[in-house]
Amino acid sequence: MPSVGGLLEQHELAARRRVDELREEVDRIQAELAAAEQEWAIARGWVETVLAPDSGTTAGTEAADRPWDAETLSAHREAAKPKSQVPVWHQGLAWTALSADYQRILKVLAARARLGQGPLTCQEMAASFGMDVVLARVALRSKAKRLVARGRLAEPAAGRFTFARGVSGSDGGS
Repeated sequence: MPSVGGLLEQHELAARRRVDELREEVDRIQAELAAAEQEWAIARGWVETVLAPDSGTTAGTEAADRPWDAETLSAHREAAKPKSQVPVWHQGLAWTALSADYQRILKVLAARARLGQGPLTCQEMAASFGMDVVLARVALRSKAKRLVARGRLAEPAAGRFTFARGVSGSDGGS
């Protein structure tokens, strides 16, 4: 007969897995929403450009001055990477295998490591990204936890993240 403690641990593990799955789904949906909003803004800008009365400039010149040009769109799509996955870390895996959000977290940690500062909290991450500390912590924590699960980061104390053993603070693939 299984112990009550063992049953509770199994239930907790199942609940934790479900929470992680849901956080990944939230991250994916947020990335898709951001990409859709950016595409909508670009489309709206092009409509405004096409429908605007001719002011003596060419559409090509106006489009080059607009923030919704093709280069911006491709950069945003690269940054959002809907359905992006975090590969398990191994020697030689570069940061470019990660989406821009995960790379930002690693860059902040690398800067702290160079300055000899200790582990990074999600509040500090949010502040360094210029995000609202309260709301951003949830998304950043799930991303940091995912990096821990994939071997890139370590969590020496609850809510404090640093590079995992063997992972350096440079993008040299180590």
